[in-house]
Amino acid sequence: MTKPLASDLAYVPFVSVENMMRLIHHIGVEEMLQGLANYIEDDFRRWEKFDKTPRVASHSEVGVIELMPTSDGEAYGFKYVNGHPKNTKEGLQTVTAFGLLADVYTGYPVLLTEMTLLTALRTAATSAMVAKHLAPKGAGTMAMIGNGAQSEFQATAMKVICGVDHLRLYDIDVRASEKLLHNLTGRGFQITICKTPEEAIEGAQIITTCTADKQNATILTDNMVGAGVHINAIGGDCPGKTELHRDILTRADVFVEYPPQTRVEGEIQQMPEAFVVTEMWEVITGAAQGRVSDRQITLFDGVGFAIEDFSALRYVRDRVQGTDYCQQLDMLADPDDPRDLFGMLLRAG
Repeated sequence: MTKPLASDLAYVPFVSVENMMRLIHHIGVEEMLQGLANYIEDDFRRWEKFDKTPRVASHSEVGVIELMPTSDGEAYGFKYVNGHPKNTKEGLQTVTAFGLLADVYTGYPVLLTEMTLLTALRTAATSAMVAKHLAPKGAGTMAMIGNGAQSEFQATAMKVICGVDHLRLYDIDVRASEKLLHNLTGRGFQITICKTPEEAIEGAQIITTCTADKQNATILTDNMVGAGVHINAIGGDCPGKTELHRDILTRADVFVEYPPQTRVEGEIQQMPEAFVVTEMWEVITGAAQGRVSDRQITLFDGVGFAIEDFSALRYVRDRVQGTDYCQQLDMLADPDDPRDLFGMLLRAG
């Protein structure tokens, strides 16, 4: 570790929502998704270097509030995030988040940033990075079941990283599908709005499920899933919230981020502890196989893990250095004598 200069630690770079949007427009949504996917894949390759723990969750009847920490020994990062499906009915976001990156050598924060937009981007980048390894070669059609706030990000990432150019949409609220159609018109997609989930999955090589309700739902039943597809299941992300019939899990090869977390929060919470899964870092490093046949059903049980947020924080830190896309927050006490914090307080009176 290199020792930072004291003058570099007095102020913390802060990326507001406004500046995050400016940064995304400056880089470009597609380029940023590709960049995030690269950072996430790089960190999956060095998976064993990280401290890993399931996220610390505080559950209530209406939602969940979570902290997601990790460290690679050089930097430490965490994200604060909530998940409140009922919020949309009150005109609020289902998910909001912010994150912090710190220097392990000093313990001082080096970045504070909004992560509501950034989480949407990193979630989509992770899905597409995984699909690059697991989806059938040449997959061009994706069914998107659940067309809420995450859907445009998922679709765009799949286009950039996997070559998806045909979307088949279904949502119980057709206005959500129409919103997605409006937002992605002219962005390189053929888009079909469907009346049922069964219609949406016709001809799709990738099936993404991304619904918000906190319940054990059955968005996909076993008879809906044909041989050879890749399922990107990202809506089941907390205890008591699933999207797939358990029989699908028994037919598929299931890939996860971090089993101790996914067994509590993901689709595999429906299965016994001994249910066999493969960790994605093993596929990426070549320690395990991913897709091995044209008829294989692959399933990414994605719940979101702290290392992906760490990757996103690293990416933003690297992209905002030396730019005006961040503000400098005076949030660290910096007395002339580090032993005289009280004296600093008295002199300010």
